[in-house]
Amino acid sequence: MSYNDWEAVIGLEIHAQLLTASKIFSSDSAHFGGADNEHTHPVSLGMPGTLPVLNELAVEYSAKTGLALNCKIRKKSVFARKNYFYPDLPKGYQISQYDEPLCEAGFVDYFLDGEIRRVGITRAHMEEDAGKSVHQGGFTLINLNRAGVPLLEIVSEPDMKTPQEAAEYARTVRKILRYLNVCDGNLEEGSMRCDCNVSVRKKGEKKFGTKVELKNINSFRFVEKAIEYEIHRQIDCLETGEKIQQETRLYDPTKNRTVTMRLKEEAHDYRYFPDPDLLPLVVDDAWLAKLKSSLPELPLARAQRFQTEYQVPAYDSFVLTTEKAQADFFEEVAHLSKNPKAASNWIMTDLLRDLNDAKLEIEKSPVAAADLAQLILLIDSKEISGKMAKDVFAEMFKTSKGPQEIVKSKGMSQITDSSAIEKLVDEVLAANANSVNDYRAGKTKLFGFFVGQVMKASKGQANPESVNQILQAKLKG
Repeated sequence: MSYNDWEAVIGLEIHAQLLTASKIFSSDSAHFGGADNEHTHPVSLGMPGTLPVLNELAVEYSAKTGLALNCKIRKKSVFARKNYFYPDLPKGYQISQYDEPLCEAGFVDYFLDGEIRRVGITRAHMEEDAGKSVHQGGFTLINLNRAGVPLLEIVSEPDMKTPQEAAEYARTVRKILRYLNVCDGNLEEGSMRCDCNVSVRKKGEKKFGTKVELKNINSFRFVEKAIEYEIHRQIDCLETGEKIQQETRLYDPTKNRTVTMRLKEEAHDYRYFPDPDLLPLVVDDAWLAKLKSSLPELPLARAQRFQTEYQVPAYDSFVLTTEKAQADFFEEVAHLSKNPKAASNWIMTDLLRDLNDAKLEIEKSPVAAADLAQLILLIDSKEISGKMAKDVFAEMFKTSKGPQEIVKSKGMSQITDSSAIEKLVDEVLAANANSVNDYRAGKTKLFGFFVGQVMKASKGQANPESVNQILQAKLKG
């Protein structure tokens, strides 16, 4: 039996740390970094007699995200205690939401292989993050700076079939979170983490196979590679008569394999019950309506608008809207230059390449949007040629100077005077009489040679269109 006889069933749990200044139930800092156990508080340490107080901004960010994920927002949601005994949460339980989450029954649309696809969202619930365990030799050290940081756990339906679908869905959720400015989506720092639930079944079967959870994967490339490995591992097991264990596994990127972490607990193992220290969370219609009106234009809608309003190709529109700042930059250049296609080309081809090489975000671009628009206007008005513009852009990126200043200081204005260009053409043809005779005898490929000689004589400043037109007329003899 081949791999083609099987199909995968994939769901993701995305944990997004919310960008609040303080933790979800205490006043200590929620910022990343700091000395070990510096950002701690009696509440996050689980000290006897302490009581949690809910962070209002965490609720706002969670509901806002739920609305952007097309979820229904519960008017009344409940916090529960999820009991487990690991040292990363000293009080012996995690405050989370269980059967009455804030957000549920939503969906995310994303773009892959030229089409829009949809993944259902089961729920998006609020909870506190756990601390971090650091294993050194035979010892485990605990850093509780992360304990109590507000998390939104976004649980998808098992709607994905391929590793590529899972990775693109995760990228789309990250884009939405960053557009809303509720999570920075930094996978390396752990402010966004992906758990992947993977099972396989024979094609045509309706019953799900045994689910395996791949825990805390910190890049989209590793999401793809980990799921791909796990699919093949499960198929190999089943084809040799082994049973799949319901377990949690970790992905080792250096060996490109998954390894057992622990057997997977069922929900009843956590002994969920409503937290007696926290009242039910109640939100009203007016608050939700105000929150919904504050939502920005989201990435997919913006990409589709770019295609219709600016006639930008689909691929370009999705690249341009990867980040909100990038989309804003494009729109500013498009409006100021009155040439959206050129704006897209310059950003996609030159600006993003140079920013990537310099390891800069577009917010730190040495080339301002207004200056890039001015460069496009100089090309369109034929003050400089496209070739000259490449040199001007390179100087703009290097120095942050405006294009007009660079053109003026380097004497780069394009020669558009037809009489001046005609004089240059006459000089080139007179100096290459034999080549002229060869061209007229049928060696028409020499035309490029003549163009090159005229451009060289003009130091690249002659208008190429005029050069072509005058040369064609002269060479007809």
